[in-house]
Amino acid sequence: MAGTKLRFGAFIAPFHPIDENPTLAIERDLELVQWMDKLGYDEAWIGEHHSAGYEIIASPELFIATAAERTKHIRLGTGVSSLPYHHPLMLADRINQLDHITRGRVMFGVGPGALPSDAHMMGITVTKQRDMMDEALDVLVPLLRGEKVTKKTDWFTLNEAQLQMTPFTRPGVEIAVASQVSPTGARAAGRHGAGLLSIGATSTGGFNALASNWAICEEMARASGQTVDRGGWRLVGPVHIAETREKARENVRFGLEKWIYYFAEVAALPLAPMEGDAVDALVDSGLAVVGTPDDAIAQIERLQEQSGGFGAFLQLGHNWADFDNTKKSYELMARYVFPRFQELNVNRKASLEWSRDNRTAFVAETVQAVGSRIAQHAQEKGTENIAPEVLALIGDAGAASKAAQ
Repeated sequence: MAGTKLRFGAFIAPFHPIDENPTLAIERDLELVQWMDKLGYDEAWIGEHHSAGYEIIASPELFIATAAERTKHIRLGTGVSSLPYHHPLMLADRINQLDHITRGRVMFGVGPGALPSDAHMMGITVTKQRDMMDEALDVLVPLLRGEKVTKKTDWFTLNEAQLQMTPFTRPGVEIAVASQVSPTGARAAGRHGAGLLSIGATSTGGFNALASNWAICEEMARASGQTVDRGGWRLVGPVHIAETREKARENVRFGLEKWIYYFAEVAALPLAPMEGDAVDALVDSGLAVVGTPDDAIAQIERLQEQSGGFGAFLQLGHNWADFDNTKKSYELMARYVFPRFQELNVNRKASLEWSRDNRTAFVAETVQAVGSRIAQHAQEKGTENIAPEVLALIGDAGAASKAAQ
């Protein structure tokens, strides 16, 4: 019997250098999600950012609505909606509308907001963002279940607020809370019985915190009368694979330097390697896979061992390679990595081995069946028109019959 099926997807911030056409860059992001849908990926999560030039999707909801029209099966999530930037009622209403438009394919990823420059432009104090996320999530969960909510904080008010439409997904849209190293996301996920979205799962700090963050999530769930499921836990990590390690390394030279520049000089997230060869640093630290399908398999197995088990692995969309090689990398994941964790070939392997182990008996039965028919024809019509090598099968059939007995 097949076991639990690990899901696969992508976390698309995205990261687009400022030397290219942004309109075409967003179009490629849409094409990537279409490609993933065709390949059988389960999920795509789309970011929200408003500054710094690289992460240029401002509204994941607009992107998801467009992608939903172009795809058939893949589920689409906000990765993530920055809760302090939105009035909870307006955000809940947009997500609920997407739930109906996508016929239940939308997921709601939430977080406090990753770029301090975004918060600065809106006059939001960075140190208050996590408290604001908690306050927003307290009302978003019941709102998305169709309940009526009244609440007043120092930044939003709800007076008998209720969505006009009941949710398409019952009891409500799936919610996942972003987590890096601190326990903030794990606590919020546990308190609401939501999923956990470990965005920095392969960074040193994020990797080391996987087991403890899940323990915190479970502890908070128990204390809050909730339950959490490892199937709703998603781990994110950068991957680029090719037929050989050498080819993968060559591919990522296309855009890796620009990605490193963004994290080293602009973004307030210390993800990029700072010393030595960049590819060596990424691979040796465990942050990224730049190699073959076997290397990707090894990374996921490493994450499984460290975490104790999770429900989905999401590739970080990074644009290290050109688009053709990026699509090829995603294809190789689907062809050679998915089967290892989804038990797609378990029955095929068992069938092949069974057929191999019984080949002698099956060949004997086939020879016997064919030889019997030749003998029957020879008895009825004679052997004049039968080739000698065909006639020999009559004798082979007798030998096969004795062998089968």
